Amino acid sequence: MNIDNIKFDEKGLVPAIIQQAETGIVLMLAYMNKESLTKTVETGVTWFYSRSRHSLWQKGETSGHVQKVQDIHYDCDADTLLIEVEQIGAACHEGTLSCFSRKLGETEIEGELIADTSKIYGQSLSGVLHDLYHIINDRKLNPKEGSYTTYLFEKGQDKILKKVGEEAAETIIASKNNDKNELISEMSDLWYHCLVLLANHDVTPSELMAELQKRRK
Repeated sequence: MNIDNIKFDEKGLVPAIIQQAETGIVLMLAYMNKESLTKTVETGVTWFYSRSRHSLWQKGETSGHVQKVQDIHYDCDADTLLIEVEQIGAACHEGTLSCFSRKLGETEIEGELIADTSKIYGQSLSGVLHDLYHIINDRKLNPKEGSYTTYLFEKGQDKILKKVGEEAAETIIASKNNDKNELISEMSDLWYHCLVLLANHDVTPSELMAELQKRRK
C-alpha cells in the first residue's frame, strides 16, 4: 500500500472502517491522519487520530483490546479506508464486540453481548464462536464481579479442566439418553467451557479453525 495514494481531507484526516477479518462484522469507525496510518502500517496494530484531543491514540493501549491488522484496503476514490483486523476483546468502550450494537428506533438491544451481535449479523457458527470467545476473553482481561466466566479464570486451570470434563461426561449421557434438547444444552455448555480453556491459554478460535482447515485438506 502506498500511503501517498490516500486523499486526506482539508483537516488531514481520512475515515477508517474497522472490520473483523474472521466474520466480516463492522467493528467501528474512526479517523486517521498520515502519521497514524503510517504507525498502523509499521506496527501492525491500529492507530487513530482523536479529533477531540488532537492527538494520536493506539486502540487497546490501556484496555488490552488491540486490533491486529490483517489487511488494509482503500476505496475507488482513495478517500476511505477499510481495515481488516483480528480484534482482541471488545472493540466498543461499552463492552460490546462492535460499536454498532443498536438498531435505529431502539434504545438498546436486550440480552447478553453475544445475543446482540447475533441479532444484527445472523447466526453463522464462526461468528457466534468468535463473538463468544471475545466476550470470554474480555472477562479474563477485565474481571467483572458476579461473572461466572470471571470466577472460572480466578479459580484457574484445574477448575476449568474439571468443568470441561464434567460437561463432556454430561454430553455423553445426553447422547446415550437420546434426548435432543438435553444434548443441545450440554453440548453448548461443553463448547463454552472449551472456549474458556482456549482463552486461558491465549489460543484464539482462528488458530483452532486453521488447524481444522489443514485436516480438511
